[in-house]
Amino acid sequence: MTLAHAGHATDGFPATALLPAVLFWAYLAAALRLRDPDGPGWAHGRTASFGLGTLLVALGLLRPADDFVGHMWQHLLIGMLAPLALVLGAPVTLVLRTLDRRAGRRLVHVLRHPVARVLGHPATGLLLTAGGLWLLYLTPLYRATLDNPALHTLVQAHFLLSGCLFAWSIAGPDPGPHRPRVPVRLVVLGVGVAAHATIAQLLYAGVLVDVPAGSAELRAGATLMYYLGDLAEIALALALLATWRPERPARRPADRSATGPAPARA
Repeated sequence: MTLAHAGHATDGFPATALLPAVLFWAYLAAALRLRDPDGPGWAHGRTASFGLGTLLVALGLLRPADDFVGHMWQHLLIGMLAPLALVLGAPVTLVLRTLDRRAGRRLVHVLRHPVARVLGHPATGLLLTAGGLWLLYLTPLYRATLDNPALHTLVQAHFLLSGCLFAWSIAGPDPGPHRPRVPVRLVVLGVGVAAHATIAQLLYAGVLVDVPAGSAELRAGATLMYYLGDLAEIALALALLATWRPERPARRPADRSATGPAPARA
């Protein structure tokens, strides 16, 4: 698929913008299969969230990126805002509920595989998302995407998938058998916020970055990244806290050894 970006504006309507619509149609078809007049069915809020996610991806694909600000809009829509909405739609749970028993067991087995344990850790998602940003803007990679539409497409796909992985590992409602405890996830999210803010500040100052854009353009893109990125990360933190149920210590039976046995009733 070809995305619009600096030096490679699309002509007319990009066909790839239809892919999110196809994805939502498949999700909706699966949700409708679970309709049951006597049962809970599938939550409408999940469907609305997933629909919002596919809409944000489509807007990112349609958004022209003829300068660095346009590129930043694409990144924020596709790589930060859309992943959270998609993950909150609980697509894996939906798939598990619509698959037959044998296929469902296979999918659960995959989710419990040691490789899935590594991929599902928030530190992995952080490395792929924040590390990807540092690699994109502090190396010639961004400059290379301007002359190579296929590479640009690959980079955007990376941020969409890694963003979904990170959002799922932090606050995803889908099953995560190896997910660490909430305090650990909050710490990782805090590191992600700091890494994101730092790269935005470097872009604003034009220090260490390899982005062929004027200072005014860099500052506008960096400002957009800093503030709108903060909103996405705050929303992710709220989604995590909304599902947090702190563990309560189990009550221990009273120790009566010091006071002796209870007096017998008359």
